[in-house]
Amino acid sequence: MVIKIITCHDVYNVGASLQAYALMTYLEELGNDVRIIDYKPNYLSHHYQLFYADNPAYRKNVFTKIIYIIAKLPVKIRQQKRRYVFDAFTGKYLRVTRRYKSNEELKKNCPPADIYIAGSDQIWNPIFENGKDPAFFLDFAPSTSIRASYAASFAVKKFPGELADKTSKLLSKFDFISVRENTGLGVLTQLGITDGCEVMDPVFLLSVDHWLKLAGANAIVKEKYILVYDFDRSETVRTIAQRIAREKQSKIVTIFKADYSDINYISAGPLEFLNLIRNAEYIISNSFHATAFSLIFEKKFCVVGRREEVNSRMIDLLNKINLGDAYVSSDECIPNIVDYEKINKQLKLHIKFSKDFLKEILESGEK
Repeated sequence: MVIKIITCHDVYNVGASLQAYALMTYLEELGNDVRIIDYKPNYLSHHYQLFYADNPAYRKNVFTKIIYIIAKLPVKIRQQKRRYVFDAFTGKYLRVTRRYKSNEELKKNCPPADIYIAGSDQIWNPIFENGKDPAFFLDFAPSTSIRASYAASFAVKKFPGELADKTSKLLSKFDFISVRENTGLGVLTQLGITDGCEVMDPVFLLSVDHWLKLAGANAIVKEKYILVYDFDRSETVRTIAQRIAREKQSKIVTIFKADYSDINYISAGPLEFLNLIRNAEYIISNSFHATAFSLIFEKKFCVVGRREEVNSRMIDLLNKINLGDAYVSSDECIPNIVDYEKINKQLKLHIKFSKDFLKEILESGEK
């Protein structure tokens, strides 16, 4: 079976890279010819570009744009190492098609496939441009092909009314629809879609041994440490990290820059991310995929809410396995005991359902 996947696979985010790798690899393991559509519209193409003004407020006139670029240049130069690490991962581990830059270009020269899959991760998040882009709703796919979504995430509880009609029409053309969160089912209902189902993020489709091999046997941090993966520079995360570090007599390692950490790994790519989680004593994050890999590697961890309205992703995952206590708001409610025997039994059931859903898609393509 020839399968093409469209997702945000090349946006310099570890979760985005790893979920794309996982879905591609799992489908390949089932004997399919799989490629990720290398879709990079303009709004996804400016990451770490040295002479691009990331903030739109500074793109209004040439003078302010030049001032912004000069001010940010030292930071962007330091960030190039992270860019190179991600590009190396993409080049080695993701099998992609030729580059496409617009939905119209995809329509004119659509990469051939028996099945087109949209997903996973926040491809349908209406806060971002990709959540408004018809390409991520398989608008380009031929009517004779099978259209499916796997673990697509809206990342919000309520879908914007002004986008509802257009999105509903695009989704009505799907043969199979699955979302990653229970809240996503609610959004589908808002959009008039009643036949969707909830599945696990692709990273859960691969075995722990597969991820351990990718992570590497040798720890890149030799000392005892706790890991912080914090998008918000949260004071709550800081307080929790400092308390746990004292209790465990451990160093604090952060992936994003933080003035309270002992070690910063700001250039960490997907493989370094896996290694850091695998070998940490404890993980504190406000990241969906840091939560997912904490579960896969059976780590002690807690999750702190984000400022953006994207917390339903983590909450739904934790509630799915009766681990809602791991979502905390202060250092006074940090969970101490994680029963992975019970957690793994529940995960196993959800993973089986997810694999059965993909099997149904594949079998429909054989008829």
